[in-house]
Amino acid sequence: MAVTQQEIENRLWDAADELRVAMPEAQYASVVFPLMFWKYLSDTWEHHHQEFLAEYEGADLSSEEAREIEYRDHQSFEIPFIHPGTVQERRASWSSILATVTQPGLGQRVRASLQAIETANPAKFSRLFGSMTWTSEEVLSGEVLAAVMQAMDRTPKMHEGNMSHDVLGGAYEYLLKRFSDGSGTRAGQFFTPREVVELIVEILDPKSHESVYDPTCGSGGMLIASANLLKAHGGRGYTLKLHGQEAVLDTAGVARMNLFMHNLTQFKVEVGDTLKDPRFKKPDGSIAQFDVILANPPYSLKWKPWTDDRRAIGGVSPQSSADWAFVQHMIASMDPNKGRAGVVLPNGVLFRSGQEGSIRKRVIDDDLLEAVVGLPANLFYNTTIPTCILVFRAPGTKANERKNGVLFIDASKRFTKGKNRNVLTSADIADIVAAYHASFDADDSTVALDGGGGLAAQFVPVTEIVANGYDLNISRYVKQVTAEQTDLPTLIEAYSAARGTRQKTEQHMLAVLAHAGIEGFDE
Repeated sequence: MAVTQQEIENRLWDAADELRVAMPEAQYASVVFPLMFWKYLSDTWEHHHQEFLAEYEGADLSSEEAREIEYRDHQSFEIPFIHPGTVQERRASWSSILATVTQPGLGQRVRASLQAIETANPAKFSRLFGSMTWTSEEVLSGEVLAAVMQAMDRTPKMHEGNMSHDVLGGAYEYLLKRFSDGSGTRAGQFFTPREVVELIVEILDPKSHESVYDPTCGSGGMLIASANLLKAHGGRGYTLKLHGQEAVLDTAGVARMNLFMHNLTQFKVEVGDTLKDPRFKKPDGSIAQFDVILANPPYSLKWKPWTDDRRAIGGVSPQSSADWAFVQHMIASMDPNKGRAGVVLPNGVLFRSGQEGSIRKRVIDDDLLEAVVGLPANLFYNTTIPTCILVFRAPGTKANERKNGVLFIDASKRFTKGKNRNVLTSADIADIVAAYHASFDADDSTVALDGGGGLAAQFVPVTEIVANGYDLNISRYVKQVTAEQTDLPTLIEAYSAARGTRQKTEQHMLAVLAHAGIEGFDE
């Protein structure tokens, strides 16, 4: 019987909760996700192995022939043996190591198994499981590790014959969110709230067969959301070519496992500092370019500024904040024909002066900035400050009505209060995306876009932005609709009624004047 989403989520959380005696929740991910993925691989391999045995039952095959047929027709990866040729020889599978949990050296056997899987499948699983420091007895005792594994083993078999990739991927995301909800600031480094990810992806709208790149990919949520959205819109999410770079080895492993569990295989996740050592390059050494670039980089990151880098259009970001350096990298990464980028940053990028002001000037002068979306405060796990989404288009690729100007959307009042942070609802996201796609009359480009206030937008010509010293502060250009104001449909209805009353009054007045012999007022 197929496994329900709720069932697997509850069982996995029970396993994670065994770690409470050993470490804070912010560190759970480094242990739980490798174990979960190992169990998934082992269950999948064993499922296909049993299919092979059933198909060839009674066949006269040598061990070499059997192996060749099994891996050709049934298996897509290998679960090898550890310590081959010794008395300790055993398959590097979940069930094999689980049978030894009461014996000393459990962490060493787990580590040897995960490393063996990485080595046997270099094209798929190289560096997949991260640093694995948690396998050390000094970090996590064998007793606690055994308890986690035994609790996780109560989770039903994790293979495609027993649960869909949607359920498996959903369980993975559930744990990511649960860890983030419970651990606060540290978890923010690898998990961006789903609704913020969905908003950026909806705006950038990836298409089948396009390339998608996240230069600070964390757990891979934006890459996965791109594929999910495309699938939801009737496209083929699996055709996207997904690329990500992540500075933290363990977090990069979380991203790779996340992508695999969502049945996405056309991906490449590299480890390294994107600003110092960008890993995706063309053969000539220049920055690789993609159709869609999206990111939620670390805010106001202290960094070592570039001294000679072609990405540094308009100047170099100050040592105190790499915000605009990430923007410059994303601009350099845009495909010249259809590249577009969306990035979440603190509102300070809109108005800070100095070197950042010089970069902002160049970006505006080159007409690269398409839209600024102001978000509510306290949306994220690691900061309460107000943030915004900046949307960029490759030079000369803006729609004609969007050229030589910037669309400002103020959504700072659109949110629902949650337990630990504010959240955007599906309706909020839909309204913001509608505002992004709306057409604006050049003579009256400010409009209230929802029924109860809280969302407004305006298209502003570059000349006005230049007159304001290249300041992009949203409040300069958008007058927010207040809660006390009547909603737009009611205003239209009231205006129509008043207009009808006025016309009737005028007709009556003209009739009275005409009857009195006074003419000339009807033109």
